[in-house]
Amino acid sequence: MPIRQLGESERAAVERILDQDPYAGAQIAERVAAHGLNWWRSDGRIYGYGTGRRVESVCWSGAHLVPVCATPAAVTAYADLLGAEPRICSSIIGRADAVLELWDRLGGHWGPARDVRPHQPLLVADREAPIVADPQVRLVKLGEVDQLFPAAVAMYTEEVGVSPLLDDGGRGYRRRIADLVRAKRAYARFVGDRVVFKAELAIVTRRTTQVQGVWVDPEYRGRGLAAGAMAAVVRDALRRVAPTVSLYVNDYNTPARRVYARCGFVPNGSFATVLF
Repeated sequence: MPIRQLGESERAAVERILDQDPYAGAQIAERVAAHGLNWWRSDGRIYGYGTGRRVESVCWSGAHLVPVCATPAAVTAYADLLGAEPRICSSIIGRADAVLELWDRLGGHWGPARDVRPHQPLLVADREAPIVADPQVRLVKLGEVDQLFPAAVAMYTEEVGVSPLLDDGGRGYRRRIADLVRAKRAYARFVGDRVVFKAELAIVTRRTTQVQGVWVDPEYRGRGLAAGAMAAVVRDALRRVAPTVSLYVNDYNTPARRVYARCGFVPNGSFATVLF
């Protein structure tokens, strides 16, 4: 069979694939580093596609469905396998060509999506921004989670289209925010006790860190705050965390794309996201 579930004995092959596309594979790489390839330890399964014993592509199926280095033949194989099972993922994320082809094949099995974002520029920075970093942007302290959490909820609701408070009153999402703060991966600018800018290093690997959750308080938008704030995030992340900083942004978010360009981010292809 050209597709099979991979185990710990094939970890080197998986890491080789993830290194071929360290930005699309970042989410999987972080989990492999933390949990290995035993699916019962990482709340998901990693499938490999390839002829003989050679792995040519991988796909993580768990809370998200993430294909990496997936050729059209690999996408077909993944879709044939996953389409026979109930959907367990909340989204499909990755390089646009593979994600959109997967969705073309899986849509009839998994029902309608809540949203499809077909073109999200993937951006990468490997050096500090050519603009002055905002000195007031800093790591959030553990005792400041209560101030950060409302801003995180506002960002999530605005970006994803649903509130993270719906399922369990937000307890799981608050734990996630607290974990990021504890790991020194959450940044904010405060005005008094109010968060007016925030961003997190949602994924960290040895090749990159992926910024998510970038948000500016609506009352502070249009004042030029975001560029300096992002420059501060990029500076600290490059000095302390990883050799590159990456993120993906909705193509229609022109103000954010201008901010990232000012901070030195350059294009590295396109992502797509299917949200359920």
